[in-house]
Amino acid sequence: MLTYEREYQFAKDYPEIFWGEQADKLDWFQKPQTILSVDEHQIERWFSDGVMNTAWMALDYHCQQGRGEQTALIYDSPATGVQKQWNYQALRDDVARVAGMLAAQGVTKGDRVVLYMPMIPEAVMAMLACARLGAIHSVVFGGFAPNELAVRIEDAEPKVLITASCGIEVNKVIPYKPLVDKAIMDSRWKPEQVIIVQRPVHTAELNQARDQDWQRLFEEAKPHECVPVRATDPLYILYTSGTTGKPKGVVRDNGGHAVAMKYSMSAIYNMPQDGVFWAASDVGWVVGHSYIVYGPLIHGCATILYEGKPVRTPDPGAFWRVCQQYQVDILFSAPTAFRAIKKEDPHGEWIHRDSLQSLQAIFMAGERLDPPTLEWVQSHTDKPVIDHWWQTETGWAIAGNPLGIETMPIKPGSSTKATPGYVVEILNEQGEPQQCGQQGYVALKRPLPPGCLPTIWRNHDRFESGYLSQFPGYYVSGDGGYVDEQGYLFIMGRIDDVINVAGHRLSTGEMEEVVGAHPAVAECAVIGVHDALKGQLPLGLVVLKNGMKVDTHQLELELVGQVRDHIGAIACFHHAVVVERLPKTRSGKILRRVIRQIADGESYTVPSTIDDPLSLSELEQALHHDIDHKTG
Repeated sequence: MLTYEREYQFAKDYPEIFWGEQADKLDWFQKPQTILSVDEHQIERWFSDGVMNTAWMALDYHCQQGRGEQTALIYDSPATGVQKQWNYQALRDDVARVAGMLAAQGVTKGDRVVLYMPMIPEAVMAMLACARLGAIHSVVFGGFAPNELAVRIEDAEPKVLITASCGIEVNKVIPYKPLVDKAIMDSRWKPEQVIIVQRPVHTAELNQARDQDWQRLFEEAKPHECVPVRATDPLYILYTSGTTGKPKGVVRDNGGHAVAMKYSMSAIYNMPQDGVFWAASDVGWVVGHSYIVYGPLIHGCATILYEGKPVRTPDPGAFWRVCQQYQVDILFSAPTAFRAIKKEDPHGEWIHRDSLQSLQAIFMAGERLDPPTLEWVQSHTDKPVIDHWWQTETGWAIAGNPLGIETMPIKPGSSTKATPGYVVEILNEQGEPQQCGQQGYVALKRPLPPGCLPTIWRNHDRFESGYLSQFPGYYVSGDGGYVDEQGYLFIMGRIDDVINVAGHRLSTGEMEEVVGAHPAVAECAVIGVHDALKGQLPLGLVVLKNGMKVDTHQLELELVGQVRDHIGAIACFHHAVVVERLPKTRSGKILRRVIRQIADGESYTVPSTIDDPLSLSELEQALHHDIDHKTG
């Protein structure tokens, strides 16, 4: 039996022994004796009698082991030109003082603290300081609209809110204080204190009755020790979009999360403890929580906090510059970041392979990795490109190519196999397992491994109804996909991205794979639009590579032909429109539902998470122009 198969089977058959062994690799205040149990809701919980502190595991432990001089945090900000590093001891000392600062404001174990922060070191320190106190942090992506922030404040009921005077985008400064003020004004819950990090490029005017200056409080603060917490106590709440419009507060516990982070750094990423890990994401997203802050620091390596973009800060060579400058071992970002690079540098001229010698692999997640992007990055960097699939709810990879266990052949379009600890099954609408190659609901058999959400903050019924009730004994991921004969998992997108053409359920992800393979296409989206006869018909939206001159009618004919050749006439793919850019969220997800609404002529709401609202009006114009052109 191969190494992966042996480990996967062991974790499946003997989960308590397997995860007990992983827990032994961490420094607990009181080691857990009960590895797996159930709570009052009959939800499986890990390490319920363990006592620990996540900040201790991430910082103090390494200092105690004589590794305090090793680099912990690298801050690189092309937005401001600032580059700075902290070793483990310096970061531990600063976090201890931030914890003391929060304690002086009355924050204690179990209190909530909302962070509305840009990508600055204080955001990382504040997260770890909350963990040090046993307080529960909830990071809200900096720049979210006041209404979205207000909803999260109301749900989390924070004692303190921490923000900065501004965020910095490409050629743009975004003042945060007016957004925070409006959110608090609109919220039924009012934080007792607002702490503001004043940034030199723009300072905020403070409300003397409520607002506090970070630097002044920090200078006055005394270091605070780590507060012991139970493994099942919450570490953080992270809000993710819900089908009802009200965000869901995903709860992450301390113990299961720490064990999953430590295991994943070795098993999935094969990360050396003296290496450099770079998750090019944002602390406002789950990737930032897991792999900018907690995973690398619990593992004991260096992590990079990057305040910039993949392009235009200042050029499409930004990622490669950071990898070379800091000798990055593992790079992790979303496919959309690499599509942006590919669009501005289609021939890979900014990539100098000799300067990427330290780079072992490039990981991607957050959306489906289309094969053309995988092949472009792999061919131009000469590095393995690893697609792995996970969700905010799980906190770490459900499936991937586990480089620390056994490197498996890469199959474009697949996130390889289930990570040890997860049991992935494909179910039909009756909850029955599908055969190899048949698409269905991707479900995870319970118990879920450590690190996955045990509930939704203050709404356990929503957790049960949204994830557990459809198929008893399973967690429903909301994604559709299939498993092939070799056990490789193919995620084809959200279930609602499956379109119904004349009674045939077709995957838009499969069509995007074909459309995206055209040499003129930088990125694309395929959506289902209403059709009176067939229910839905696919519509392709394509963004061309920079400098590409094409006859749009000829391109459409070629794309239609490619889809017909690869999927068949059954796809009914007859229409493709060239657009300047696709509307996306700030985390890079394409706003498919809104695009569908525009294409169908329905009214729509501009999501607060949108990266650039102008992209929607551009899309409307492109679609109207195309319709006018085709109808004469």
